[in-house]
Amino acid sequence: MKRFDWYDEIHRLDAEADARRITFILGAHEFPWDMSQALGLALYRTYAVPSIGGLLGDTEEFTDRTQHRYDDTALLLGQMLQHGFEPGRGRDALRRMNQMHRSYDISNDDYLYVLSTFVVMPPRWLNDWGFGWRRLSEHEIRANTNYYRDLGRHMGIKEIPGTYEEFCTLMDGYEREHFGYTEGGRAVSDSTLELMLTFSPPWQRPLMKKFTTALLDDRLTEAFRYEPATPFWKGAVRFALKARAKVVRFMPPRVEPRTEEDNPNIKSYPEGFDPNRIGTFPTKCPVPHDLKTVEVSGSRDRVPAPGEALPPEQRASARQGAQQGERG
Repeated sequence: MKRFDWYDEIHRLDAEADARRITFILGAHEFPWDMSQALGLALYRTYAVPSIGGLLGDTEEFTDRTQHRYDDTALLLGQMLQHGFEPGRGRDALRRMNQMHRSYDISNDDYLYVLSTFVVMPPRWLNDWGFGWRRLSEHEIRANTNYYRDLGRHMGIKEIPGTYEEFCTLMDGYEREHFGYTEGGRAVSDSTLELMLTFSPPWQRPLMKKFTTALLDDRLTEAFRYEPATPFWKGAVRFALKARAKVVRFMPPRVEPRTEEDNPNIKSYPEGFDPNRIGTFPTKCPVPHDLKTVEVSGSRDRVPAPGEALPPEQRASARQGAQQGERG
């Protein structure tokens, strides 16, 4: 393959009918690392909305089980993007996510805001901030927007914007109006940043903490009451990420997709997982009959017990396969 073969493939596809396929190519082939960073920052922004950050803090999932919550979120969203919303793993992931969300009193406005961050942050990371090895085209931005509009409809979200520009207006306006400090939001933010540091070797972590916080804009640092990064660190981060982009531009294209299952930072399910069996099971949330759960300390939610991410029959075959691999 040549460097721009995926670009050419994307532009032979339709931005509406093939929106999921285009978004998958962007995330799994063209910009796997960048999309992961941009979407991670998108989710992180939502903690600064008191109604969202406070709820997440109350569940204690993002503070007591940060790694699991990080993994569950990435894996469920990834299954939908990889498999679509038709019957199968993608629809199972969608149903699991909707079950969790509908157990809480979440407003349509908050849903819309979270959706807008997924639409807006990848183009801002790649285009506006210049961190991508190439820019997204209007065709690609439209397809990414259409995919998340479709996801929003499957989540039952109402009054979804029709264009990328409308999503930008919604996101920026919502942040100006709603960003603010809560103890729960700050606790979730602290736990998330601490988890991010574990993805680096111990000797790098003091530098990575400064690097990570330098990515936060003034609106975020004010909402979480963090000390703003110095101009030196903000400049260093921009320089490093733009230098990385220049190097990536001359690398060969990624032929095999890089999905969430390939991400070494996702550690909770080394034997594999069934989308129906991960995440939280709040009160009144249906639980698979053969799934053993345990209660989360300090909340009413239940979560799968260790080793329960696969049904019993798949669990046995997965362990057998792992043992054969070790012997081989």
